[in-house]
Amino acid sequence: MGRAFEFRKGRKMKRWGMMSRVFPKLAKAITMAAKEGGGDPHMNSALRTAIQNAKAQNMPKDNIDSAIKRATSKDVEAYIEMNYEGKGPHGVLVFVECATDNQNRTVANVKSYFNKAGGSIVPNGSLEFMFSRKSVFEFLKTDDMDLEELEFEFIDAGLEEIEEYPTEEDEDQMMVAIYGDYTNFGQLQKALEEKGIDIKSASLKRFPTTPVEFAEEQMEEIDKLIDKIDEDDDVQAVYTNIAE
Repeated sequence: MGRAFEFRKGRKMKRWGMMSRVFPKLAKAITMAAKEGGGDPHMNSALRTAIQNAKAQNMPKDNIDSAIKRATSKDVEAYIEMNYEGKGPHGVLVFVECATDNQNRTVANVKSYFNKAGGSIVPNGSLEFMFSRKSVFEFLKTDDMDLEELEFEFIDAGLEEIEEYPTEEDEDQMMVAIYGDYTNFGQLQKALEEKGIDIKSASLKRFPTTPVEFAEEQMEEIDKLIDKIDEDDDVQAVYTNIAE
């Protein structure tokens, strides 16, 4: 189905490619996981996942360690995870995942982005069914890996789809992406770790059930809104129904 294309060349990855935006979001994810389940990644699978994702984006070890230590600071408020759904220019559907220590600030900001773009926030649950939430794991393919064999091994853990594609750095080096329902995240993670596979990134992502093509001039307006939302420090991820 070509979902891996999103990770390599999709608009979301272009936006997330900016370290000035990526690192604070990754650090927040690490701090949240450490605050929730403790600072030992061996005992905290959520923290282990957050660290894996940070390393996949080449986040320095010092930054990772600082984010873990920050979880024990008395000055750090508990983060609350919140989602917002909205319609933007030309009817584009937008699903926004946030982590905030100030709900009033976050909702006011997100509303203003939509309003200024001629769109609006809609009640939560209005658009969620338009997106399919999936567990996504990525890892480098080694010479001894057989994808058909891996698919057979991981079906019981909830694997639905597996694909490979070349990495950006080396066209000869292949990356493998596996997908499963979001409810099977823990099972898939455990199965991969037990197999000794070095997971490069692990996440829950939302894919549009009915992707829509937009004209280039429409995309200019839509991208302005998405970029504005993505710049917000409280926003962790943005999903749309744009066909990639």
